Amino acid sequence: METKQFKAESKRLLEMMIHSIYTHKEIFLRELISNASDAIDKLYFKSLTDDSVGLNKDDFAIWIETDKDARTLKIKDNGIGMTEEELETNLGTIANSGSFKFKSENKLEEDNQIIGQFGVGFYSAFMVAKKVTVVSRAFGSDKAYRWESEGVDGYSISEDEKMSAGTEITLELLDDTDDENYSEFLDDYRIRSLVKKYSDYIRFPVKMNVTHSRPAPQSDEDKEAGKAPEYEEYMEVETLNSMVPLWKKNKTELTEEDYKHFYTEKFFDYTAPLKWSHIKNEGMPSYNALLYIPAKAPFDFYTKEYEKGLQLYSNGVLIMDKCGDLLPDYFSFVKGLVDSEDLSLNISREMLQHDRQLKAIAKSLEKTISGELKKMLKNEREKYEEFWKAFGLQLKFGVYSDFGMNKDKLQDLLMFTSSNEHKLVTLDEYVTAMREDQKYIYYASGESAERIEQLPQTELVRDSGYEILYLTDNVDEFAVKTLMKYKDKEFKSVSADDLGLETPEKKEEIKAKEEESADMLKALADALDGKVSKVILSQRLKSHPVCLTTEGEISLEMEKVINAMPTDQKISAQRVLELNPDHELFGKLEAVNKAGDTEKLGKYAKLLYAQALLIEGMPIENPVEFSNLICELM
Repeated sequence: METKQFKAESKRLLEMMIHSIYTHKEIFLRELISNASDAIDKLYFKSLTDDSVGLNKDDFAIWIETDKDARTLKIKDNGIGMTEEELETNLGTIANSGSFKFKSENKLEEDNQIIGQFGVGFYSAFMVAKKVTVVSRAFGSDKAYRWESEGVDGYSISEDEKMSAGTEITLELLDDTDDENYSEFLDDYRIRSLVKKYSDYIRFPVKMNVTHSRPAPQSDEDKEAGKAPEYEEYMEVETLNSMVPLWKKNKTELTEEDYKHFYTEKFFDYTAPLKWSHIKNEGMPSYNALLYIPAKAPFDFYTKEYEKGLQLYSNGVLIMDKCGDLLPDYFSFVKGLVDSEDLSLNISREMLQHDRQLKAIAKSLEKTISGELKKMLKNEREKYEEFWKAFGLQLKFGVYSDFGMNKDKLQDLLMFTSSNEHKLVTLDEYVTAMREDQKYIYYASGESAERIEQLPQTELVRDSGYEILYLTDNVDEFAVKTLMKYKDKEFKSVSADDLGLETPEKKEEIKAKEEESADMLKALADALDGKVSKVILSQRLKSHPVCLTTEGEISLEMEKVINAMPTDQKISAQRVLELNPDHELFGKLEAVNKAGDTEKLGKYAKLLYAQALLIEGMPIENPVEFSNLICELM
């Protein structure tokens, strides 16, 4: 039998096909099943106009057979088959696609389910096989032909026998090595899982005789004696694939349970999803999608290990398990899949050749997700708040990241705990409820709402009857500073210089008092040796004697967050120590200053500064000194 050389420029091309193009060896089964599906599609298409085919759609199938002793794996179909010339053309010339030619000749529309376009998937078989044999009989022919090859050394074609039209591919698997276990592709469970993963939605059944075991019949004597039954093996035909994708069914056919069951089974979540969206987009590009919002965040969601992305299908064949390009980072919590016929794939069907269609799909999905979240916020408030507790942090990161590029898209989805009844409110709800004379959206930062409520800086704002947003996550203040404004209302920290609440009379009173106490305030600042930029009299304090505020853009909370990061970058906010001129302690300071006891005044300064740090939840530098000062000054 004559061995022919592949009609390609060099053997190197086939070597590249086998060793470089595909990322995972398991892909070979997807490719061979897709080719078999294409062959059936062609005959099914012919049967619509040619009664001589003699087959209905239900008669078509793809079969997988394994033989562990012979180390062979077979993929069989009853499709269109190939003539000797077509075997030569399609398998002897690398990258020649019979499917592409079929689509062109028959002028098929883009929604036709022919999968193969590049004619290279067949050669992925050589990643796992040392010898590949193809026996094929073309529909309408009374002859069958055998194509055999052991890889780069070439191939042979000879006449063979086959009872009916179709193709049978036999892979003689490579021997196992220390690094590679090729025997896994003879295991029923492994075959079943690969079909389920990559080819679950091939529209023709993929069948296999699967070995099961069951207790063998027992005699009455053995039963009475309590003898354990022996087990016997039996074969059963199983259809390994679902065939019709859920997302291609009409919504009217599906129930809530259908969507929930698909989610828990497909995405390995024991908890039913909070919300889902079934999308059929008929534009360019056209695609079907199923998007789910989980009820709870995965345990690794806020870690570097978490990988975002949607499953990406092309004509029901899995291309990527997690396509990150389909989701922006701030919607990375969404799970689901996209199936499109308009994707430009590379020859391995593992990666995208051009990203224009993908970007268009991603943009469309982003609008859909945003719209669904806003709808949930408006119509299902409790459900949205449940979502917010799980994934709100990600949306706030989205506001802050990329230099605030996405803040306008996300601002209406944000929620913060309000000082009014400690309930979650949106920015729109806050602004709508603002009093006519209110200039700012007030906020305060801290570890928890309870801690924030005790901050001295909140007194004036709360006592003036204004609502405060409590920022309790590390990213909150960064996000708010990125927003700057919402509906022309500026955000204002309760620790800011001018809260817009002080009366002109109070300002003048404080100014006069500061001028009168200028020497004492300077002495207090000097005693703190650069720890604060200045000591001033406060217009915000009412019952508390002291508090810390800052000048500039960096707040104390931001300082804490940045300095807690595992980097060498450390920052320091410009701290200001504010004293309450109406508190009795201030009178004590004035008395000490009038007595000229500079040393004692310095001790009071250190004590008050440490007290202000503790109120802010910040560590004091010298706890022993602080304790001794309390005892001494008491």
